[in-house]
Amino acid sequence: MEKEKRPFVIPIFLPHAGCPHQCVFCNQRAITGALRPFSVEDARAEVERCLSFSRKSKGPTIISFYGGNFLGIPRKRIQDLLTLADQYVSQGRVDGIRFSTRPDTVSPQSLSLLEGYPIKTVELGVQSMDEDVLAASRRGHTVQDTRTAHALLREKGYETGLQMMIGLPGDDGAQSLASAREIAALFPDFVRIYPTVVLENSPLAEMWRSGRYGALSLDRAVDLCSKAYGIFHEANIPVVRMGLAASDSLDEEGAVLAGPYHPAFGHLALSAWFLEKALALLKDAGLSGGPVVFRVHPQSVSVLRGLKNSNMDALEGRLGERPGVIEDRGLRRDQLALG
Repeated sequence: MEKEKRPFVIPIFLPHAGCPHQCVFCNQRAITGALRPFSVEDARAEVERCLSFSRKSKGPTIISFYGGNFLGIPRKRIQDLLTLADQYVSQGRVDGIRFSTRPDTVSPQSLSLLEGYPIKTVELGVQSMDEDVLAASRRGHTVQDTRTAHALLREKGYETGLQMMIGLPGDDGAQSLASAREIAALFPDFVRIYPTVVLENSPLAEMWRSGRYGALSLDRAVDLCSKAYGIFHEANIPVVRMGLAASDSLDEEGAVLAGPYHPAFGHLALSAWFLEKALALLKDAGLSGGPVVFRVHPQSVSVLRGLKNSNMDALEGRLGERPGVIEDRGLRRDQLALG
């Protein structure tokens, strides 16, 4: 099957726009790098800037409104932003629109504002499917809000993406994996998995300083994320991101106080999943030593090997000698086989 071309995404960040309150983990200034509200003219300038880039991607070009609660912002601003994006679609310069919003802002009334606009995808900031974790994180919505919102979006024919977080207050890991299973049961078109980090000037920073919150270690977060990835992979649901995107604002000294922030977090999590897959193949084949060769898609060689060849080191420790790796374009990027 021909691989679907990746979209070229033009991100328009609306930091904290439309959010009725501040969740404990949130500091949108640090996450998005934006300090002041984005105007329609700001959005136009950003779209033009991105369209000027030379790019290899031959996939669709999508204007994406992120960083806030899109359906929670004033009605006129929603319409102004969508009208702007629609102009680019009408000109043939852009192929569609997507946005992210909170589950509790999705209703028949709010969705009526979207009629007539070329919106392809709606992402929901679910974060958890555990009521206690949602309450401890001050999310202000319920698990049922998520189920209802997703069903409404499906009825309207939108592609759906669900965002979850691991390591939230009140979550010892079991809740994260249970949430992944519940999200998978909704069968969204894709998911994103973010580890909780403690950002300066967030409510979580005070909880961390006072000892009321303990951040996940990098190893624990990678392990949980790889297990959640496995749940979605088993359900044939693509995971399009694991980890926060690196940015100058997050990399500023003192911006991240604690937690598993790593610029290669997604690579680490996927490598951990590949290592478990390799170990399972060895177990099923009854191999505990001797020469072993793995076959993998060329684009997945690095995640099989692991950062600084950590997976190869682990497998060598198990087998007594270093396994070989053969590139095989006949395999999918998520497949691994013994050679």
